[in-house]
Amino acid sequence: MLLKVYQENPAPRHIRQIIQVLNDGGVIIFPTDTVYAIGCSLFQKKALNRIEQIKGTKKEKKNYSILINNLSMLAEYTKPFDNHIFRLIRKNLPGPFTFILNANGNVPKIFQSKKKTIGIRMPDNNIVNSIIEELGHPLLATSLKDEDEVVEYTTDPELIYERYKDKVDLVVDGGYGDNEASTVVDCTSGIPEIIRQGKGILLE
Repeated sequence: MLLKVYQENPAPRHIRQIIQVLNDGGVIIFPTDTVYAIGCSLFQKKALNRIEQIKGTKKEKKNYSILINNLSMLAEYTKPFDNHIFRLIRKNLPGPFTFILNANGNVPKIFQSKKKTIGIRMPDNNIVNSIIEELGHPLLATSLKDEDEVVEYTTDPELIYERYKDKVDLVVDGGYGDNEASTVVDCTSGIPEIIRQGKGILLE
């Protein structure tokens, strides 16, 4: 299904429709403030397995992110970190960043692996934030874009739908996506390090 949702003011009935798919264990493709992403509810393990099959990766190796809509969710999935790291995150989120943090014991259970770090995203996108708000917990996601992809295939939602309609349960059409990924900041050592410069310019 291809569902048109307006970024400026997402219709509550559309958001509820998306939530129904997620709660039923569905896999969706949706816009963020960078590239389109493929994701599922954080607690639907079968949906995560489906994403692995679609992307042809293993959860231990793929860079999945937990998408949140408020910073109070951080403590549920990360080990405690210094105040200066929290200030940095608060200054730059919501925005086009992925902050790599040390994972607490909840993350290995979610991934059924020995994962010790996790990427945290809070996109500046009303559609994603509305989905997470209604869902009541984070989304698990990874970018749809691969380096060797033709740009139009991962930025135009109608082309995305044509390509993935038999693999996912829902494609959210939130307009054209970006083709530049998030800036990745590794905070696991306590000293922030940009390991991939993307769309976001880090404010320190």
